[in-house]
Order: sequence, then C-alpha cells, then structure tokens
Amino acid sequence: MEVSFDKQVRSLRLGAGDTFHGEGILAITKALLQSGVAYVGGYQGAPVSHLLDVLVQARDYLAELGVHVEACANEASAAAMLGASIHYPVRGAVTWKSIVGTNVAADALSNLASPGVRGGALIVVGEDYGEGASVIQERTYAYALKSSLLLFDPRPELAHMVRVVEQAFALSEATNMPAILQLRIRACHVRGSFACSNNLAPAISARGMLEAPASFDYSRLAHPPVTFGHEKLKTEKRLPAARRAIVERGLNEWLPGRRDDIGLIVQGGLYNSVVGALASLGLSDAFGAGELPMLVLNVTYPLVPEQLRDFCLGKRAVLTIEEGHPAYIEQELQATLRKLDVQTAVHGKDVLPMSGEYTVEVLARGLADFVDTAAPGIDVAPGRQWLAAVDEARASVARTLGGSLPSRPPQFCIGCPERPTFAALKLAQRRIGDVHVAADIGCHSFATFEPFSIGHSILGYGMSLASRAGVSPIMKRRVLAVMGDGGFWHNGLLTGVQSALFNRDDAVLLIFKNGYTSATGTQEIISTPDDAIKAAATDKTQSLVAQNHVIERTLQGLGVQWLRRVDSYDVEHMRRTLEEAFTTDFDGLKVIVAEGECQLERQRRVKPWRAARRKAGKRFVRVKYGVDEDTCSGDHSCIRLSGCPTLSVKPSSDPLKVDPVATVLDGCVGCGLCGSNAHAATLCPSFYRGEVIVNARWIERVADRFRRTVIGMLQPA
Repeated sequence: MEVSFDKQVRSLRLGAGDTFHGEGILAITKALLQSGVAYVGGYQGAPVSHLLDVLVQARDYLAELGVHVEACANEASAAAMLGASIHYPVRGAVTWKSIVGTNVAADALSNLASPGVRGGALIVVGEDYGEGASVIQERTYAYALKSSLLLFDPRPELAHMVRVVEQAFALSEATNMPAILQLRIRACHVRGSFACSNNLAPAISARGMLEAPASFDYSRLAHPPVTFGHEKLKTEKRLPAARRAIVERGLNEWLPGRRDDIGLIVQGGLYNSVVGALASLGLSDAFGAGELPMLVLNVTYPLVPEQLRDFCLGKRAVLTIEEGHPAYIEQELQATLRKLDVQTAVHGKDVLPMSGEYTVEVLARGLADFVDTAAPGIDVAPGRQWLAAVDEARASVARTLGGSLPSRPPQFCIGCPERPTFAALKLAQRRIGDVHVAADIGCHSFATFEPFSIGHSILGYGMSLASRAGVSPIMKRRVLAVMGDGGFWHNGLLTGVQSALFNRDDAVLLIFKNGYTSATGTQEIISTPDDAIKAAATDKTQSLVAQNHVIERTLQGLGVQWLRRVDSYDVEHMRRTLEEAFTTDFDGLKVIVAEGECQLERQRRVKPWRAARRKAGKRFVRVKYGVDEDTCSGDHSCIRLSGCPTLSVKPSSDPLKVDPVATVLDGCVGCGLCGSNAHAATLCPSFYRGEVIVNARWIERVADRFRRTVIGMLQPA
C-alpha cells in the first residue's frame, strides 16, 4: 500500500478561475500541465520526489490529456526520454535529484544539447545543496556551462515559479536549447497560491499520434562530423538568441532601491533569504522594498552582458550573491565588466563564505560587511546587534551543555529489516576478522553511523560492487559490497554484477531486498510485491517480498552460481551465511539476498488491516517484546549491537542495581531483532516475547482467566 496523493492529484485538475494553494514542487507539477507537456519522466529523489509521485498516481487524468508519464530506471534513462523533442515539436519534462542525478544523466544531456531540440525540453532538478542535503556538495551550474543548457533559478514565489516554467518551455523552443529548472529544498517546500490556467492537451501526444516518423536528418544526430557544426550553432546562434529572449521576456528582474550607488546581483532562488537578511539589517521591509537595488537572476545561464553592464553603471560597488563554489557568476561578471570598461567594484566571496548554504544569518553577516566596505554611511547597527544576540544565545547553550549541541545522525526506522543484517555482520566479523565494506547510497548507508560504523566508501548509487574492484586484489580477506534493491536496479546490475562475473572476481555482494526504493520515498520497483500478492495475503502482517523472485532469477540468468536467500530478521542464520561467504572454497561472486520488507510500507499495510479487523470484531495478534528487569544485567550490549530507537534504558527498581536496565518502549513494532540478537550473540536471556490478542476467542479468554487465577494463587500475599 503506497502513500496516497489523492488531494494533490485533485489540485492538478484546477483550471481558469481556480486558485491553487500548496507547496512549490506541486505548483511546478501543475505548471507542466498548463504548459502543454506531452511526456514526463524521471527518477525520484529529494527534494523533487513529490513531482513524479503525484504524476504517477494521476495517470488516469493524464491519459485524458494524452500525457505520458514514466518512472524511469535511473536518471540516464530519464534524460534519454527527452530525445523525443529533438525531431518532434512535443514538450517533455524529466526530473531528478541533483547533483548526483545530473552526474548519472550527463552522457544523455550532452548528446541532447549538441543537436538541440525542436520541442521544449525541461529538466526539473532538486538542487540538494546546503545544510539539509543528503549528497555531495556540488552544483548544477557546471553542466549548464559546459553543455550550453538554459539554467533557470526562479525566485521562490509560486506565481512567479509557474510563469518561469511556462517561459522555460518557450525559451527552449525559441533557442533549440534544453532547459534546466533548478529548485532548492526551500523552493520545493515554500507554500503559497497562484491563479490557475487551464491545462493544455498537447497536439501531438498519446491521444494525437503521428502517422509517420520524421524524415531522416543526419544533422539531428550527436555524431561526427555534424557535431562540429553543433558547437558553432551553440555559440553563434543559440546563446545570442537566448540572451535576446531573456531581455525581451523580462525574465530577470531589476528591483529598485532608494540608493543607486551600490547594488546586489542575486541568484533568483536565494531572493527570499536575501530579503530576510536585509530586513534583519534594517535595509528593507519584509517584501524587499528598501535601500539597495537588486538584479534578480531568474536565468543564471546564460548571463546577458548588456544587462549586467546597465545594472552596474554608475555604481561604486555591487555584491554578487551566489551560493557555493566555484563562483561562476562572480567570475563572469568580473570579466564582462572589464571587457566593457565598467570599473564598478565587484564583491562576492570576499565577504560571503566560499561554500555552504546561504542562510539568512550567513547572508546578514556578509551583507553587513559589504555595506561597511562599500557604503560606510549606512547604519547596520541593528543587524549587528541581532547577530551578536544570536552568537550569545549559541554560546549560552554551549556553556549550559558543556560543549556544542550533540549531533543527531539519521537512523534506521524502527523495525527496519536492514538493522539486523548489520548486527549479524558485526557478529560475523568477531569470528572471521574485519572486512572491507564498500557501502552504497540508500537507507543502508545509515550503518555508517553508530552503533555499527560499517562502510569504507560510497561511490554512487548501485556502485558498491564496482567500487570494491580495486580493493579486492590487495586484500587477503574477501571484500563485501552492500547495496539495496533500488541501487541494484538503478546501476548495480550492470556496473557491478555483470562486471564482477565477467572478470571472475572473488567477492561478496549483500543485497537488501526490501521491496521498494525506500530512501527516496518507498516508490515501487520491478521487485516490489505486486498488487495480486498483496491482495492474496491472508495475514497482512507478514513480509511479502519473499514472494517476488525477480532479483534472484536475474542473478541466476547472468550466471551467479553461489546465491543464498536469508530472512533479514534471522540474525543467527544471517551470521552463519556471511561466515560461509567469506570462508567457502568457491572462487567467484557470492551473493546474499537479505529478505525483509521495508517497515514503513509494511506498517502502511498492517495498520489499516488491524484497524479494520478491530472494528469488525475479528481476531488478530500483535507481537510485543519486553525486558525482564530482574534478569537484565545492565551491561547494555544489546543496545550496542542493534541501536534500535525503542530499545532504551530506565532506572532499575532494584536498589541493589546501580546501573539502569534495558527497556522496550511503546513504539516497538515487534520485529524480533532484540530477541534474535540475544540468541545469536549469546547475550543475557532477559528479553521476552509477548502476544497481544485483540478480539480473542472465548476459549482464549477462559484460558487467560484460569492462568491469572493460578499465578495469583502461587504469588506471595
């Protein structure tokens, strides 16, 4: 049972006269339909997962419009979809998480940008940069720069963002350049409203099909010798056309200020934070009206030299506010002004940090330094006082705690099937010795945190087995690669398994088969239990992933000879299997498939099932684990081995026990890991398994009363 987006799907049907209310990413989704998009694809990833998730669930409505939507195997396959717009006047959009997704898609993007497009082609990327990011800290700008792609970075206001989407398609068609729409985390989640337009059914679509393909035209291929001509087209026609269109359509915004001797050149996506910083310094109101004029770059590539010149003329200094490194915009501004003999001083990374997210506080500090340097007559004392108060509050907390705030690293969900597997790996290493572990992108990367601290490298989604290829030859002990089923289908099957088999590598691969691409929002994949399996399950509490054997059949079809399937929650069995994989005489790739359904998806199925049975008066059993306080020794090795958030400590009621004892909190989902760990690691026998019977049968009630009576008689008064 996947997450329902019924409310969001209904909002896509809004038309002229209606007002949309919601988040930025859903507004972008609506804007695609208002722009007459004919096909949409992509690969999920924060912060843009919502876009594809909603459209996949809106397939019935999209079919009415003739819009095709496809959840792609990876970002490269999504980018390749845009090839439809090379020959045909159809608008297409794809989406993924950047920068990692853009890295994967780079080959297709280069080959798309070379011949150019006839129909508008838009890539919606989630610019996962800054404090809330989950990937390496790089930016999309370099790809726009190297491949001559339009790069939009809209001011985070819903009506404006929707207009930019519509203009991005138009500009892509006018210049034959694919376009990238860059959305930061804050832009995706900003809330607001806008006046809707009617959705446009594309003229050429799944409902209005072409009678024949386009005539063969070699110049539309990204293949020599025409690629040499494509390069000239980029510089001589496409980029000049883009610059003209940016000016004619007013895509960049020149916002006036009371002063004209200094100014700000701002990436559009940073506008809201800049206004917040200016307001904190007393230089503007909450809506941005104030002292300093701003040139808001809603299109950050290509830049328009004449527009930059006109803004800077007559000013002593300008501050370029560009997040991250390298400072592409600042460097181009410097070069442009010097070529045009404009002597305005350019500031940027000299007063703002070279890297990291530009929050309101960071911007306020940089803006204050810029004003002190370029216009010392402006009073920013109120802002300095606010910043000093922030510093004092932070120092006060540190003094109270005796240090800085403790880190709160992410963890596996309660009952996650991956936690017991890493517990088994810790136990196995006690016997076979430490092993090199090539980790991967996904939920399982949480094992790099305490209490496991497992994983030596992360080289990309599904790249773990490939990344250990250089390590295996220099290790006396076999190397372990870990990946999820999402990573397996994304990249691991070809770059890892196929390569290891071809090279006859002696390695161990552990695949977490939890049934979903869990880290990106539990989207379904080819190895997800299908609806028929879910419907046929008589006990909805059981894991269903074991009934889908696509991964195993694929591995066997490729030639994997050593293959084991193990229940993730059976720690002892998993420990023995891992030890076997590292000690067997078999020379070749050894694959262990750890089967355990994603606990989030399992609970989404289990909770409604239990609620329905409870309401109908039907019997069901809920498992709960606990700790016998009298038996618990208080050494807490059970906690160090599992790290489950519901396995905690409490003060002992026994006055002779100084140390706190272990306890299981109410959030327990009954996965059984604590007891399984205690058995596999020969820990103290303090865990007990209880069964809570709801709507018990009459004979069970009678038996329960009898037991309570006997126990009461045996207890002391």
